[in-house]
Amino acid sequence: MRVLCVAEKPSISKAVAGHLSGGSIRTHPTRSQYIKNYAFNFDFGQPWGECDVTMTCVSGHLTNVEFPAEYKNWSHPPPETLFGANIITSIHEDKKPIAQNIEEQSRYCQLLVIWTDCDREGEHIGQEIVNAAKKGNSHIQVKRARFSNIERAHVLSAARRLVNLDQNQINAVSTRIELDLRIGYAFTRFITNSLRTLGGPLAELTLSYGSCQFPTLGFVVDRYFRVRNFVPEPFWSIKLTHKREGKQVQFSWARGHLFDRMTAVVLYERCLEAKKAKVLTVQEKPTRNFKPLPLTTVELQKAATRMLRMSGQQAMTVAEGLYNKGFISYPRTETDRFDKGMNLKALVQKQTSDQRWGPFARRLVDGGFQQPREGRHDDKAHPPIHPITYAAPSVLNHDEGRLYEYVVRRFLACCSEDAKGMATEIELQLGDERFSTRGVIVLEKNFLDVYIYQSWNSTTELPKFTRGEEFEPTEAMLSEGKTGPPGYLTEADLIALMDANGIGTDATMAEHIQKIQDREYVATIDRAGATTAGDDDGPDEQPSSRGGRGRGRGAGRGGRGRGGAASGGRGGSQKVFIPTQLGVALILGFDRMNFETSLSKPFLRKEMELKMKAICEGTTTKTVVLRESIAQYQRVFYQSQEQLRVLIEVVRVGGDEWRHHIGGPSVGSEPFATRLSIHLEARTRRAKRRVLAGGVTPPAQRSRARRGRLSGRRVRPGLVSPAEGGGG
Repeated sequence: MRVLCVAEKPSISKAVAGHLSGGSIRTHPTRSQYIKNYAFNFDFGQPWGECDVTMTCVSGHLTNVEFPAEYKNWSHPPPETLFGANIITSIHEDKKPIAQNIEEQSRYCQLLVIWTDCDREGEHIGQEIVNAAKKGNSHIQVKRARFSNIERAHVLSAARRLVNLDQNQINAVSTRIELDLRIGYAFTRFITNSLRTLGGPLAELTLSYGSCQFPTLGFVVDRYFRVRNFVPEPFWSIKLTHKREGKQVQFSWARGHLFDRMTAVVLYERCLEAKKAKVLTVQEKPTRNFKPLPLTTVELQKAATRMLRMSGQQAMTVAEGLYNKGFISYPRTETDRFDKGMNLKALVQKQTSDQRWGPFARRLVDGGFQQPREGRHDDKAHPPIHPITYAAPSVLNHDEGRLYEYVVRRFLACCSEDAKGMATEIELQLGDERFSTRGVIVLEKNFLDVYIYQSWNSTTELPKFTRGEEFEPTEAMLSEGKTGPPGYLTEADLIALMDANGIGTDATMAEHIQKIQDREYVATIDRAGATTAGDDDGPDEQPSSRGGRGRGRGAGRGGRGRGGAASGGRGGSQKVFIPTQLGVALILGFDRMNFETSLSKPFLRKEMELKMKAICEGTTTKTVVLRESIAQYQRVFYQSQEQLRVLIEVVRVGGDEWRHHIGGPSVGSEPFATRLSIHLEARTRRAKRRVLAGGVTPPAQRSRARRGRLSGRRVRPGLVSPAEGGGG
């Protein structure tokens, strides 16, 4: 029997062929420079038995979905017709040699085995391969190998337990592709054509819309105005200090702080009148610092941005490379619990030779191993991200080494014990007010010995207090503070918001974040304030309709990100997102249309993502979801047309609430298009000066070129990517 096996990429094809062949392999070239056909024999077990195998691959998606030629003109037919226009599925021009190879090889085979990545997208690519193969052999049988890494035993097991393609997942992806095409093209053409009438630089820009891009941009704009509109509020608190045995102990007020000064003063005076404090409880009890949960894609991206100073997209590119080389498991997973049947000790054993974490791994193998914690998520497709085999530092580049180290240390930490300590808690009463303090002595660091990204240190040991004793505190003081604003969003914050609101999948969130930067809807700045990516700062003033007063945050508090300079993040200063003028204009314009469901909010896309999951689960169909979702977005589209003047007015004038030029002085109510033109001309002059001075490429182009190299795609330097559809 002859079998055709097709993988998703050349590296997987070569690795799988090597494992299945046992090293006895014949290599044949194809019409595509990077695609090889590998011939060998393999026993698939019952019912297939010993087979002659040809292993080849594709290079991502074979097909492209687009509108017919009559819809190429942006002016006619009108954009709203794209919601119901015919669509054409065709093979990419550069993928035709690959498709022809599959078609030709299938003529001689009775069985096709799909070896694409085991996720929704991989399932759809598998169907594209099936369609190409059936052009050569309409009667070929189709099976699918399910695998999560390319370790030899795992690959052999997958080859002998073949399953069927999941048609529900295929339908979910084809639904998403069609919706993104129709919605993205319709709104992109509508926004672009409408704003080009303002002239200036807008006459040349393509303003793309994506149903994931806009909510992602909306998060950035919303946080920006919450920060800029924040009104600090004064608060008062009572601080109690006592010195004993040469140690000064700070007691925290049970009320925290109050926003009413007179009430705080009255309570403070009662404390002074009482003079003596009474110890109510002295309690010693064991405490622990829990080891981390097994690693998911979202957590990997958040950790990479906080601790390794990589962007989410860069982290995923590096992780994909490590997976393709066989060093880690499949990096796109929602699962945070290991199957109890997995031999995790064997994976730990493979790490014992490393000089950095090898001794810790040896401790686990010699009796310290503990089963990892179990999270609440299991996508039933892939285990949590973990190391498959040991990779010596010499075989990895700088970024691969850092990310691999994080994955290994996280995995070893999961297989260790929680850190253990002894906590002492003291509660006392002064007048009618209660105060408390807490001290911790760390007894066993356990997982923290290997997980260097987290710390837990002993506090100063508390002096001895006895329950019921009374003493006069050394100092009681009424202090004043002010609430602080939230921080601008870090990439980790933004990923967390997208995850919580169902915007994109764990595999696509980083791409959406990158897109709003490529479109120059947002820029990144260091926490200190210097622009580091993109060329625009945000507006200096903001509409009063967003943001407001904040209560309950301590004085001087910054953002919510845990990996910044204040919390010991590794590497340079952390970057945060701020919107450009263009990004603010688009979000405010649509917000002020007062839709029941705004395009800048996550609700429409979240509902769409839930419908994709429902298709995967078989509780709804592609036809139903297409009908419902297209109808929803059509309603919003027609409402946008009716309210177009609102968007144009925001972009043209900016209003009294938004008067400052990006990074510059106030320019009154000067039209946005004029301000943007001035800004772009100045930016062009600066770029030319840099080129004349030393042949240096402008920063925006340099960053795009770097991103292009990382993603393996061509990029064209320019203000805004000319790609029409938002793509999500």
